[in-house]
Amino acid sequence: MDGLEVTVLLGASVLVGALLAPRLRIAVPLLLLVFGLLLGFVPELREVQLPPETVLLLFLPVMLFWESLTTSLRAIRRDLRGIVLMSTLLVVATAFAVAGVAHLLGLPWEVALILGAAVAPPDATAVAALGRTLPRRNFMALKAESLTNDGTALVIYSVAVGLAVGGQYTPLSISGLVLLSYGGGAVVGIVVAALAVLLLRRLADALTINIALLLVPFAAYLLAETIHASGVLAVVVAGLITAWTSPRTTTAASRRQTEAAWPLGTFLLNGSLFVLIGLEVQLVAHEIDARQIGWLLGVTVAVWVTTLVVRFAFQMTTVSAIRMLDRRPSQRARRMSNRARVVSTVAGFRGAVSLAIALSVPLTMDDGSALGGRDEIVFVTAGVIVLTLLVQGPLLPLVVRWARLPEDTSGEEELALAQRAITGAALSALDDLAAEHGVSDDVRDRIRADAYEMLELQNAQRQAREQEAVDREVRALDAALAEPDPAAAGERDAEAAAIEVLTLSPIGRHEEYTRLKLSLLARKREVLFGLRRDGTVDDAVVLRIQARLDLDELRITGGEVVAE
Repeated sequence: MDGLEVTVLLGASVLVGALLAPRLRIAVPLLLLVFGLLLGFVPELREVQLPPETVLLLFLPVMLFWESLTTSLRAIRRDLRGIVLMSTLLVVATAFAVAGVAHLLGLPWEVALILGAAVAPPDATAVAALGRTLPRRNFMALKAESLTNDGTALVIYSVAVGLAVGGQYTPLSISGLVLLSYGGGAVVGIVVAALAVLLLRRLADALTINIALLLVPFAAYLLAETIHASGVLAVVVAGLITAWTSPRTTTAASRRQTEAAWPLGTFLLNGSLFVLIGLEVQLVAHEIDARQIGWLLGVTVAVWVTTLVVRFAFQMTTVSAIRMLDRRPSQRARRMSNRARVVSTVAGFRGAVSLAIALSVPLTMDDGSALGGRDEIVFVTAGVIVLTLLVQGPLLPLVVRWARLPEDTSGEEELALAQRAITGAALSALDDLAAEHGVSDDVRDRIRADAYEMLELQNAQRQAREQEAVDREVRALDAALAEPDPAAAGERDAEAAAIEVLTLSPIGRHEEYTRLKLSLLARKREVLFGLRRDGTVDDAVVLRIQARLDLDELRITGGEVVAE
């Protein structure tokens, strides 16, 4: 099949998957993976192979950059110690445990270690696609771990491949590889992000801003790979910095365009990738000797179970060690229950990075002879990916419900806090801003009435949420006593909004209204970003409120560029 036919096939598969998944009540990635497996029974379609450079250079930079843009920096700082441990020591422990199990089952040690490096890191794109049922804090921590663990896996992979093809390593050289992978990747990400900030500050058109943004992940990845550092980490660092500086370097129109275009692009790439993984599994299965299929299936299941056991055991042992070393009340408040560890274990999906590592295994050794075991590595890696997606994926929502994790309402509480804070700040500054811009009393009072109405609505919404929380507790108590209260069983309406249609004013009054509203929006943004700097509200809350402020600005200006 040629490129156009493959493109149409992938696009049609993603479309059908997006249409059918909600009706079948199944996650879209899982359905697309099944589509790929089914399409693989067609001999002509099995010719569609997935080159590793396609995953590493086309799919991953865009998807990882978008995940970085929507990741909470505050969450990373809060759980930094756990994220570092899980993205380094856990990856090493998983790789060597998998290698040991695979070696016991018949794979040569060097080949088994390559396999361990391939399946060790959970995949950020798979986590983002399938982990939405997790509480927000758990999801952000797992997402941050998945964004930063690839550097460790790639170092282990480099060492394992070097040993397999006849290379020699010392502890010093391995330490140098780790430092280059993480340090080099971080430095490249910082440099590319700094250059992007300098460029974005000089751009005003929404289209050119987003073209520049699109180049950031590819530039970071390519530059890092050129110096043999972690391209994945470079993209993540560049994305985090770009997200933090975005309010000062982009416009409302460009941000709205970003929020519309990037999710669509990443959804198409992610969906296509899951279909291609299914096709790749079929291709490898048909290339393997039929007499080895049973043995390799056994190795696949054993490796998959090992990844789960090691992840759970690692969390148990590290928590015990931290408890001994850190007895601060804040640390005790963050401790996970065993049920929460089970949830984290099930949520450790494998995906694109694992398959790209497996497909990157060279065909020959340094002396030109064939490198044995490559097909086995690809088969087992693909099988582990399928098991994590098709077994752990549907199981995760059930495990989350079983775990009865505490409900995380911090996001909504912080959202309400930020909305009240910025509205109150705008009201406090209204008279001064009206005088500064020469706005008449009628226009000022009209805007003041709008602001007070919005503040009353926000207070009513907060009271409704508090009442709903009380009602949930009452219903839970009634259910426990098996005496449900019919009066508490009905649904309550949490929000009530009224939209006032304003009559058009003369041109002069309209211009005054526009100037004052834009000034108030600028004041709201200033307060909002101050709350983010102080750590009072999360980055995800800032993104939600900023999107609403951007919409308000575009309604007022009609999409014209406004200096920020």
